Amino acid sequence: MRDLVYTGFMSLDGVVDSPGGGPGEDHRSGGWVVKDIEFSPEAFSLKGEELADTTALMFGRRSYEAFAPTWRDSEDHAPYRELPKYVVSTSLAEDALVDGWGPTTVLRSTDDVAALKRGEGGDIFIHGSAELARRLSEAGLIDRYHLLVFPVLLGAGKSLFGQADRDKQLLRLRDSATYPNGIVKLIYDVTR
Repeated sequence: MRDLVYTGFMSLDGVVDSPGGGPGEDHRSGGWVVKDIEFSPEAFSLKGEELADTTALMFGRRSYEAFAPTWRDSEDHAPYRELPKYVVSTSLAEDALVDGWGPTTVLRSTDDVAALKRGEGGDIFIHGSAELARRLSEAGLIDRYHLLVFPVLLGAGKSLFGQADRDKQLLRLRDSATYPNGIVKLIYDVTR
């Protein structure tokens, strides 16, 4: 059984929308991760630590379309180039996949994601893809959250967690840290 891990930047009020402010990130406060908060390398060390555990990447269609052309050619993201990638989409055509960014498979449903998790292999990390993460969380498929929570209130935008009336889900804190710039690292295992 493979673990599905959501990793992302989140504002204190739960918004994950447009942290980098790049193309396709249309939030009015886009770039909130880098614009107003003092850079602290140790706060971002989680991203490097995750590489050791990442055996595959998963994206929703919009995040894939935003990340693939940029990350493929980015030296900062070179370790991701040859990793298997999964895009969960009912509308992405196979011929729209980005060449030169490792093996990529389109999954058409939540059931396809569940089947992938039941297979052999290591951890699959979801980057961005708030709507996908919300849907997979509601289906009970997320196993762990790696969150960097930023000291900012954005008021509106895509949230990692939905507002649907659903059963309580308990989380167990695996690791945490605070940094001088106000960022808090929270790593939670989903309890079942």
